[in-house]
Amino acid sequence: MDAIFKALADPGRRRLLDSLNERGGQTLGELCGELDMARQSVSKHLAVLEAAGLVTAVRQGREKLHYLDAAPLNAVADRWLSRYDRHRAAALDDLRTALEEEPPMSDTTPDTGPDSAPDGSAATAPFVHTSYIRTTPERLWEALTSPAFTRRYWGVAFETDWKPGSPMVWLEGDGRTEDPEQVVLEADPPRRLAYTWHTFTPAWAQSVGVDEELRKRIASESRSKVSFDLEAMGETVKLTVVHDGFEPGSTVRGMIGDGWPALLSSLKTLLETGEPLPEPQAES
Repeated sequence: MDAIFKALADPGRRRLLDSLNERGGQTLGELCGELDMARQSVSKHLAVLEAAGLVTAVRQGREKLHYLDAAPLNAVADRWLSRYDRHRAAALDDLRTALEEEPPMSDTTPDTGPDSAPDGSAATAPFVHTSYIRTTPERLWEALTSPAFTRRYWGVAFETDWKPGSPMVWLEGDGRTEDPEQVVLEADPPRRLAYTWHTFTPAWAQSVGVDEELRKRIASESRSKVSFDLEAMGETVKLTVVHDGFEPGSTVRGMIGDGWPALLSSLKTLLETGEPLPEPQAES
């Protein structure tokens, strides 16, 4: 936790985090240009942020893309704010923001740059999560692709040959979710895997308890995608998951943000202990 506070103490590093929060997946050059900072300075700041677990770097070809990993910040908030009145603190912060902000001019045109929606709203940040698992890349790859594994910690199996461009059928319970746009995007075992997210069909919604109004809303959003990067580090494997491609204000982003951390924790537990995390008990 000391590394997190040290990383946040520098205003330049906070600007980097703000930039990555607004638009994940930036290269070093893009960050330098956006923040008007020297390349060497940005590199040093990124190294500190990566060491603190606040930034995750994913290599794609010759490029190195950087993403904000909010998990350590959430842990700090849970540890410290849980001791105090979280709701009162949030209310005071909202009041301070309202008093400090100037009212918008009626004839002001909102920013509609490349990272904004047509209505001027900010782009939705991707979900990024990094974990370290005591296993091998080959074993982790099998856990991400083999139905014998995925059914145990996810309750889902995939019907595909895992070749780029191949279709994917999602098997969950007794249901099958099929769509021509459900495809494998990348497959480089045991280093990188990427595919498009599943279709939100009526059958899927019924099986997981999603009402029709919510299903229609999320089905109207553009299809997102998820990638897995595996990097051997001694006796562990660094697994970086990036789920992106969300529309501004995406409902799907909120839903997967709640689901991925528990799912990846269960995957880690399964590989390290032989048993996935127990499913949460329903409240009586």
